[in-house]
Amino acid sequence: MENKKTAVLLINLGTPDEPTVKAVRRYLSEFLNDRRVIDIPLVLQKILVNLIIVPFRAPKSTKLYQRLWTEKGSPLLYFSESVEAKLQQKLDSKADVFLAMRYGNPSIGKALSAIKNGDYDRLVILPLFPQYASSTNGTAIQAVIDQIRKWNTIPEINAISQFYDHPAFLDAFAERIQSYQTENYDHVIFSYHGLPNRHLEKNHPNESIKTCNCENVLPEFGKFCYKAACYQTTRELAKRLNLPKEKYSVSFQSRLSNNWMTPFTDKTLIDLAKKGNKKILVTAPAFVSDCLETTVEIGFEYKEMFIENGGENLQMVDSLNDSPQWINALEAILEPYL
Repeated sequence: MENKKTAVLLINLGTPDEPTVKAVRRYLSEFLNDRRVIDIPLVLQKILVNLIIVPFRAPKSTKLYQRLWTEKGSPLLYFSESVEAKLQQKLDSKADVFLAMRYGNPSIGKALSAIKNGDYDRLVILPLFPQYASSTNGTAIQAVIDQIRKWNTIPEINAISQFYDHPAFLDAFAERIQSYQTENYDHVIFSYHGLPNRHLEKNHPNESIKTCNCENVLPEFGKFCYKAACYQTTRELAKRLNLPKEKYSVSFQSRLSNNWMTPFTDKTLIDLAKKGNKKILVTAPAFVSDCLETTVEIGFEYKEMFIENGGENLQMVDSLNDSPQWINALEAILEPYL
């Protein structure tokens, strides 16, 4: 059987080109005008995003990005570029690896143009978000398909919707967490990016999220329920780390309103501090690259808040970034499609 010429497209969320108000405003505008991110009536979305959120949020977000930025630029971008290069080396002639950001640069359009010109037989789309959400994996896959459907010749397409339950991903993340020696901390928090409750409701066909038990079990439809996937990720990691239930918590960060997934990470940290927990280890298994939400939101802002409320040390676990374990895991995740 003839080997198929395969392209692998890795997609991460994105980052401003630089930590300036102009660049951040441009990035936020593209991000928040996505219909899968803010799913309210179009006219309301345009007014809310372009006249209220972006103008007021861009200056504040710019200061946060300035805190995040390094000599090499945005960690999310340079780690993603490093993953692209290392995975290419690992896969060798099995496939050609391309990188795109859902918002910002390098753009999906630029990556697809190179793939189109390469005359590939097969395209494997891999959004770098372990747990499926319409506003991450869903929009990334849709953005690729929207462009490819205009091509004259469409290759065989495989989209990996999520990989939170892949043993190689779980083993890699568990190894990264254990390198911080969990036994030396009073409590471990597994913090996931939150979503509006209305996003969750769409994946609950028969019952409300208020009555669903998906934090305890993985229901039949739960493989695409973000909440259920987060709790299942935690159970699998806790098992690998030998963490008893009383030693860890699950919480959700980055909320824009109180009508988002609970419990909230910041409130969980305050409660733990007030109960006498002095040393907390926080890990974020929804992120495979360190970014604003891990380095600044948790590593700086939540840490300061934890200490203000009586805690002594909050340690943020580095994400998988471009570690050898992550490159090996990616190869394992992609193997069935190569």
